[in-house]
Amino acid sequence: MDEKLLIEEIKKEKIIAIVRGASKDKCLKVIEALYEGGIRFAEITYNQSKPETWEETAEIIEELAKHFEGKMHIGAGTVTSVELVELTYKHHGEFIISPNTDVASIKRTKELGMISMPGALTPTEILTAYNAGADFVKVFPVGCFGPKYVKALRAPLNHIPMMAVGGVDESNIKEYLAVGCSGAGVGGNLAKKEYIDNGEYEKLTVAARAILKAAKE
Repeated sequence: MDEKLLIEEIKKEKIIAIVRGASKDKCLKVIEALYEGGIRFAEITYNQSKPETWEETAEIIEELAKHFEGKMHIGAGTVTSVELVELTYKHHGEFIISPNTDVASIKRTKELGMISMPGALTPTEILTAYNAGADFVKVFPVGCFGPKYVKALRAPLNHIPMMAVGGVDESNIKEYLAVGCSGAGVGGNLAKKEYIDNGEYEKLTVAARAILKAAKE
């Protein structure tokens, strides 16, 4: 999809599901359950403590991208280097999400035509990320500071599209959107490890519907 169209789609859909640590055999079932609940964007995260798993994670991204082509958008999370940006691109990921602001990774993401969502917390980091080419800046970990912090950030930086990530759920998503966030990344409060481990995929669908309802009301 064209970059501009994809950016507008993110703003429309509001929620990006963060899927962390799901095994290859379970990941498809997890994403299918989230899709059934209305989720249209999902990030599959790299495990930074286990570089030996990165290739497998990239392969999962590719399998999901092909399986859900035209229906759902799949990207990578916890991307902390140009190496992982390029690996994701090679395996057909559409967007790059990071916990940090790494200018080289942001620039490479844009060179390759993907959507860039680096993580930042302070005004300096947020502006650095945006000036480097970020399409959205992921305010992380937002839950430690709350909507009032985002409101304060957006007073001078209201030209920068921001995503709330870290501690966002159906009880507070409205507050983050109300202070100007374009959307949110939701992990443990949506793709719950307990549900995944127990194979309770229908509960993922219910959780997805709940947070989408809250976000779009």
